Amino acid sequence: MLIDRLVATALAGSLMLLAGGAGAQTVGPSGETATPSAEVTLSDTDLAAVKEKGYKAALLWHTSSDFTNAVSAGAKDEFARAGIQIVVTTDAGFDAARQRSDIETALAAKPNVILSLPLDPVTSAEAFRQALTDGTKLVFLSNLPKGYKHGTDYAAIVTDDLFQMGKQAADALAKALDGKGKVGYIFHDASYYVTNQRDQAFKTTIGKDYPGIKIVAEQGISDPARAEELASAMLVQHPDLDGIYVTWAEPADGVLSALRASGNTETKIVTLDLAEPVALDMVKGGNVTALVADKAYELGRAMAAVGVKALLGQETPAFVVAPALTVTKQNVAQGWKDSLNRDAPQSVLDAAK
Repeated sequence: MLIDRLVATALAGSLMLLAGGAGAQTVGPSGETATPSAEVTLSDTDLAAVKEKGYKAALLWHTSSDFTNAVSAGAKDEFARAGIQIVVTTDAGFDAARQRSDIETALAAKPNVILSLPLDPVTSAEAFRQALTDGTKLVFLSNLPKGYKHGTDYAAIVTDDLFQMGKQAADALAKALDGKGKVGYIFHDASYYVTNQRDQAFKTTIGKDYPGIKIVAEQGISDPARAEELASAMLVQHPDLDGIYVTWAEPADGVLSALRASGNTETKIVTLDLAEPVALDMVKGGNVTALVADKAYELGRAMAAVGVKALLGQETPAFVVAPALTVTKQNVAQGWKDSLNRDAPQSVLDAAK
């Protein structure tokens, strides 16, 4: 799932994180206050106003995965309530040129609204230009074509509440450590909007809210395949670590391997995004204490709701965030459904019984 959101790098340096004081939060590209997705809802009057219009929608995604499948499911269910037909669904395979072709193909079906994650801010700006000329309403996931203006060119950007993801990871690790101990911090050592914001939120929350916890070791990682090696080196220097934060689930699996290799059953791991190996360790009572995920299904629902509001000529919020959730052994089955709109892997469900 992480790679689905790494493509949103064009907002790096423009979307910001307010990490000072009690009001820390993710904010939009021009400092817009985030609107919680729960506030973006369709009334019975809204639904009645669009149901008989014969509106059509297109879902133009960047890739296929559990994450995008869940976003699509949320969008399809909300559009179905409004009587809006999905006429085109595409997968660009992380290829901006292919996405441009997808847009051209979709426009031939004359959709009234398009939901998409633009892969490249420059090429996407040109690729979506015909949609604007056609009067198609645009709702974007996490990224924004260069030069596009809210209310004129697009209805909203919808994304994760990235600060909350990092904060909840800090809260979960602090709970596992009873608010005290030494921890390691393994962050993503690359310029990626999603991971950078989440990592910094973890670090900020530990420093602000948990004086009994000290980050005594920091290690950047760019290649998940090196996670075990880097974690082993960290553990040699700091064998008494009580906990480790890992930037996302794939490298967390490598950190878990390093702990197992050293016979360490005490150091707690917290990481972001759902994945079977780390979830399996968590439900078996291993080193992993919690996983923090986004609500991908809710992202799609909110995008569709914004699209309907735009079709009705209603004012739409510029920047919408879907909530994060902390998944533990106790709520793993429901957490998987809430995040990805599907059952957790059978191995995880069996181990959690």
